Amino acid sequence: MSDQSTERYTGIAISLHWLIALGIFCAMGLGVYMADLPLSPTKIQLYTYHKWIGISILSLVILRILWRITHRPPPLPVGMSEKEQRIAHGIAHGMYLFMLIVPLTGWLMSSALGKPVVLFNLLPLPDLISADKQTGELLKEVHEICNYTFATLFSLHILASLKHHFKDRDGTLARMLPFLEKNRR
Repeated sequence: MSDQSTERYTGIAISLHWLIALGIFCAMGLGVYMADLPLSPTKIQLYTYHKWIGISILSLVILRILWRITHRPPPLPVGMSEKEQRIAHGIAHGMYLFMLIVPLTGWLMSSALGKPVVLFNLLPLPDLISADKQTGELLKEVHEICNYTFATLFSLHILASLKHHFKDRDGTLARMLPFLEKNRR
């Protein structure tokens, strides 16, 4: 493990964090927008983009988890109560779980509905399960519920980051934003 004396995340962790966050914003926005569109070539293309983003997020999250296993993150601020630390860890673990589950349920849904995932129109990904419309419809509901649950965790994460930055002024946000001062007191 690397020495984390700087109180900041590594450049790779920061890059993966923001690439994943951007992907999540795009995938969620696109998902909400396209869900109620009438069937058309545009809707099909948007679903294709949504799948590309989802698989890209899944890949980046796996890289982030592998990086995190081998590179300890900086410690939480000293002033955080034990309860706040448990909540922070719970939200972080929940987010990692849903960053894996959401794209996997989307991939499973596509497989069950007989709609292949072809990454960037170049790489056909294997179906994870056999085509079955009833299973596909169930997975569609699971995917939607997982997205709403993840969106809640994602929102709590953002709100907590803003609270730490503007109210607590403890430098937590600066650990993940290189352009912020380290200790904003």
